[in-house]
Amino acid sequence: MSRLIVVSNRVSAPKDPAAGSAGGLAMALSAALKKYDGLWFGWSGDTVEHFTGELQIENRAGVTVALVDLEAQDVDEYYNGYANKTLWPLFHHRVDLTAYERSYGEGYERTNARFAEVLAPLIQPDDIIWIHDYHMIPMARDLRRLGIRNRIGFFLHTPWPARQLLVTLPHHRRLVESMFDYDLLGFQTREWLDLFRDYVASEPSVNGRLLPHDALEAFGKTVQAGVFPIGIDVDGFLKARNSAFGRRTYDRMAASAAFRSMMVGVDRLDYSKGLEERLLGYEQFLKDNPDKRGDVFLLQVTPISRDDVDTYQDIRGRLEGLAGRINGEFADMDWQPIRYLNRTYRRDQLAGIYRAARVGLVTPLRDGMNLVAKEYVAAQNPEDPGVLVLSRFAGAAEQMGEALLVNPFSREELSDAIKRALDMPLEERKRKWEALMQVVRDTDVGVWRDDFVASLQAVVRTTGDVGGGRAATHAA
Repeated sequence: MSRLIVVSNRVSAPKDPAAGSAGGLAMALSAALKKYDGLWFGWSGDTVEHFTGELQIENRAGVTVALVDLEAQDVDEYYNGYANKTLWPLFHHRVDLTAYERSYGEGYERTNARFAEVLAPLIQPDDIIWIHDYHMIPMARDLRRLGIRNRIGFFLHTPWPARQLLVTLPHHRRLVESMFDYDLLGFQTREWLDLFRDYVASEPSVNGRLLPHDALEAFGKTVQAGVFPIGIDVDGFLKARNSAFGRRTYDRMAASAAFRSMMVGVDRLDYSKGLEERLLGYEQFLKDNPDKRGDVFLLQVTPISRDDVDTYQDIRGRLEGLAGRINGEFADMDWQPIRYLNRTYRRDQLAGIYRAARVGLVTPLRDGMNLVAKEYVAAQNPEDPGVLVLSRFAGAAEQMGEALLVNPFSREELSDAIKRALDMPLEERKRKWEALMQVVRDTDVGVWRDDFVASLQAVVRTTGDVGGGRAATHAA
């Protein structure tokens, strides 16, 4: 069997399988590598004075990882700059927050080329290479330039932006052209894939063609694309939920609720998560339903991320101020409407927290998928499940129609959804949960992994020159 080489910016394979943060990518990729012999390659998270390309190889919970240090300038321009100040806000339709600086783009190109130079000697002839996310879009191009002819797939964990927004990016054509050196492009939802196809077919500087079965032709090459909605490791998550620590966390949270209904939000600190809008919607609920005050509270778990980026420092300050204002206005001597926590919890702790929550609030303004939505469903007690309130702008909404879908920009709509969730009869809650849980099982990380790898293996190359003028079509 071919080895699988996973490539991502940060290699976050957990040393303790029970541990984990709000995000699900680390658990998903670790689960993918459990089935295939191979390795996970990326940045170590550390910096050195001068880039050497020296590799650190270690084993983490059965996953072989290969790590490389970067220069401080690389981190500033490639990671903090182009990835987090340019592509991330742009891909989440926040052009108002997007920073376009030439040095960022140069650092992005330089660092991706360095990654490719370090990775190339590790690649064996029949390896399958799976590159992840917006940090490493040009990696296939750089590997092809080094003579790598292996099958290379790319999966985008974020949304893809509308063409009218993407063209605000300097050198947008060059970025998209580099994607045609992959054999397979994977997107979370049909919407994100359709936006990519619209750019290729409609942008005058590209003049691409849409082919059957979601293949695309441009730049003298053809690439296969597809929709591969990511899921969670269902069995692993249920094991964490049912562990001694998971049960103990549930017991603690149930006791802490003191016969009140707990709502929970678990989100990395980011402007795309709709955290301010969520708190404002909850504030509207408290105004609209004075009889509910004292009977419900929101536990908002928000681990800090990218704290050295000004935008994230600003949102942290605004959230803390907003939570404090709402608590100051509505709290009583024995009740606080919001418990706001800036810390990371283990996977088994999160499972216990989710299980104790009557309502799960997952209300991003735009999200590639959002695995917290699926984890919340998986954590529930089948005999007395909670209700998922889900943003219609999360990728998960395409699959999870039985959730209460809301427009997170409307505080009144969010207020109404919270009330409906809290008042929902048991039979309706059970019916909705059963349908949602079936989706979670049918689209778990194993299905995502196997579908993507099988589709990558099935791509038929119609010319021999993989690195230039290659064409690929999906196998019949």
